[in-house]
Amino acid sequence: MKYQPIIGLEIHIELKTDSKMFCSCKNDPDEKRPNFNICPICLGHPGTLPVINKEAVRKVIKTGLSLNCKIPKKSKFDRKNYFYPDLPKGYQISQYDMPFCKEGYLELAEVRPPLISGGRTSQKFKKIRIARVHLEEDTGRLVHEDKNSLVDFNRAGIPLMELVTEPDITSAKEARKFAEEFQLILRYLDVSNADMEKGQMRVEVNISLLPVKSQIPNKLGTKVEIKNLNSFRNVEKAIEYEIKRQTGVLNKRKKIIQETRGWDDVKGVTVSQRKKEEAHDYRYFPEPDLPTLHLDEDFVNSARMGIPETPSQKRKRFVREYGLELKDIEIFVNNKYLGDYFEKTMSELANWIKEGDLKKAPSKQEFLKLTNLAVNYIVTDFWSLFDKVSIEELEQKIKPENFAELIKMLYRGEISSKIAKQILPEMLKGADPSNIIEEKGMTQIDRADEIEIAVKEVILKNSKAVGDYRKGKTASFQFLIGQVMAATRGRARPDIVKEILKKQLGS
Repeated sequence: MKYQPIIGLEIHIELKTDSKMFCSCKNDPDEKRPNFNICPICLGHPGTLPVINKEAVRKVIKTGLSLNCKIPKKSKFDRKNYFYPDLPKGYQISQYDMPFCKEGYLELAEVRPPLISGGRTSQKFKKIRIARVHLEEDTGRLVHEDKNSLVDFNRAGIPLMELVTEPDITSAKEARKFAEEFQLILRYLDVSNADMEKGQMRVEVNISLLPVKSQIPNKLGTKVEIKNLNSFRNVEKAIEYEIKRQTGVLNKRKKIIQETRGWDDVKGVTVSQRKKEEAHDYRYFPEPDLPTLHLDEDFVNSARMGIPETPSQKRKRFVREYGLELKDIEIFVNNKYLGDYFEKTMSELANWIKEGDLKKAPSKQEFLKLTNLAVNYIVTDFWSLFDKVSIEELEQKIKPENFAELIKMLYRGEISSKIAKQILPEMLKGADPSNIIEEKGMTQIDRADEIEIAVKEVILKNSKAVGDYRKGKTASFQFLIGQVMAATRGRARPDIVKEILKKQLGS
């Protein structure tokens, strides 16, 4: 029998704040000294009282607004009661029935095959509903050494935001895509670094299977939770494995056990950990030491004002303003700094167009050609320089106006692609391209008589390639062009080389 996966995600995110959620201890995820950033409040000592971190609340509301959530005017904190060694108070301050954000959604773009008309990739969007986004405090961290387990409470009390989706996800790839897009949003909003390797973003998956032919509306299968997945790859792999495992169990006419499972990355399997708890197992009740929060419009609006352009909005704008292909847009959206550099470059080129510095204002088609030229060099040759210096250093050394000048010279045909590739590493020293060309004698050769001399020498030295071309092997023509460009150290104008070479070969 075929089954449809029904998947919901719970994602925990450590917020980027100066202090912890309910005390003034430093929120420092990079602190290596165990139990250093702690105090009686985050350790739950008797007689201590928590105080709400206002900035953490603002960041949660900011996130909820960017996810199209409703922000209730009233919210509160609750006690979630359970016992575990990393929970110093014996309970966790969380939110149960009155979260800060609820009933939102995130649109995920599905990449479709290119359309015949226009040849550009079209997109279809799917809404993944978000049940809630709430705020709680993080727990401590267990460190297992030999036969001992130690507790580090540096993380205890850090503001922890939790997002819970509705069970709208239907595949492992879709779950991964949601988590990746959410991480991107968090970084754009600057509410969290969301570094999964450091535990700043942790994904839990709820998955059940439903027979494809099931006619019962809103029916769900028995739910299994997979805890603490620490990479997007593991999210995808764990779901794929669990779908196969549950399918095997159901096909043997056995029942799925509602439980919590973990992911063994070495063996590539999920493993049973414990029976799945229900909400009543945690004995939620209102936190008596914290007041009910009344969120006025001014506070919500202050959070709304801090929302920058989102990844989704940027994608749509890049299509509208620059006509970019989706693959290039994804590079610029996922590498925000690189996308900003591209836009600064295009701003410089737009100024040159406006001032008539490109001889004449190019048509829409020519502008697209200029844009694609900039894109191609940024995502290839420019990006390859990242292994030498950081992106911040790269922009300081190769300023956008200098990079734009390089693109302008390529567009005008003043330099060849080969020369541009030679100039770019030299620009790391902070020089502009025109000075580099002059100092190193890289000026473009556009005199037909000079190029003709080089062409004749190449024809004499490559009689076999000449013969192959005359027999109809067109690849030999490209080879001969390459030889001329090599002989002139890339300085000859390719269009003139092509013209003279055809003439000399009698074609």
